[in-house]
Amino acid sequence: MMEKFWMGQAPKNCDICGDKVTNTFVDGKTKFGPWGFMCPHCHNDAGYGVGTARGQKYTRQADGRWLKTGG
Repeated sequence: MMEKFWMGQAPKNCDICGDKVTNTFVDGKTKFGPWGFMCPHCHNDAGYGVGTARGQKYTRQADGRWLKTGG
């Protein structure tokens, strides 16, 4: 399977709590309706998981790129 990487500028902060995104983020649907960038903690509380129509998880690699690791 071919690796997929985030193509744009990665989010700097979680859209829910405002904490700085460090090593992992989820671009996903929230229980509130809209999609957003979430830190792992907020995704556990307010996200719908990962997968089709739910969201994608990205993890920072040693080279600074963000690899899709879920969804």
